Amino acid sequence: MTTHPGREKHFIRAYGDRRDDGVIQLSFTLPVTASEKAKEAAKLFCQKLGLTDVKVAAVERAAENYTFFVVYAKANVVLDYAEIDTPEIVIKKKSFDELNAYIEQEIARRVVVFGACTGTDTHTVGIDAILNMKGFAGDYGLERYPWFEAYNLGSQVPNAELIRRAKEKNADAVLVSQVVTQRDVHKDNSRAFIDEAKKQGVYGKMTLLLGGPRVDHKLALELGFDAGFGPGTKPSDVANFVVHQVLQRMGKEQKGAAFEGAPT
Repeated sequence: MTTHPGREKHFIRAYGDRRDDGVIQLSFTLPVTASEKAKEAAKLFCQKLGLTDVKVAAVERAAENYTFFVVYAKANVVLDYAEIDTPEIVIKKKSFDELNAYIEQEIARRVVVFGACTGTDTHTVGIDAILNMKGFAGDYGLERYPWFEAYNLGSQVPNAELIRRAKEKNADAVLVSQVVTQRDVHKDNSRAFIDEAKKQGVYGKMTLLLGGPRVDHKLALELGFDAGFGPGTKPSDVANFVVHQVLQRMGKEQKGAAFEGAPT
């Protein structure tokens, strides 16, 4: 969080039944059998978190000797929203036809993109939504763009293989999808990918993108990627970002000219 002298403050609290009442909903599991005693344990647990006016709304058996709780409570937390400073990609997007025409005019060759779920991750729904021709939510995938050359290598692809294949084709961008997040395995594998990119000499020469349900732009930058794309990302978001990155590497566009939040 960064202090911004002179900036007008914007205080916010959680909203439940009415504005600024501080009411929140949370859920968690405790390793106890469902009972009145377990319900009281859930209430005490929330009180020790500093929450007040705790109401246990749901108590359900999750497994043998495990109980799932849904709780409503008040959080005495106030944030100054104006003080929050986090990197964010806000792209001035071109339409499908406009972007293809722009690539043809300014780059004059097809933009090459590789993507895969790397490591032990087997979930391809995210990378498929971005790369496959059908796309996502009526938004065409990169395979549909005539001025993109997209390669989807699927799941459980070793980091070294993805980078090697992309290097062989002199790719402009590589998309790494990480869906499995238990014990932060997505972070560990992403760091390993960046280490491999440096080892193979492509780091800083290709645009490296990270995507997944627990990924955002800030995390991706911290891990060494050029950008991060989380839930709700459309193929056109990635397509526009990659094109502007290519133009920057060609010296035809200044950083930040087409979007905010570009790494500097």
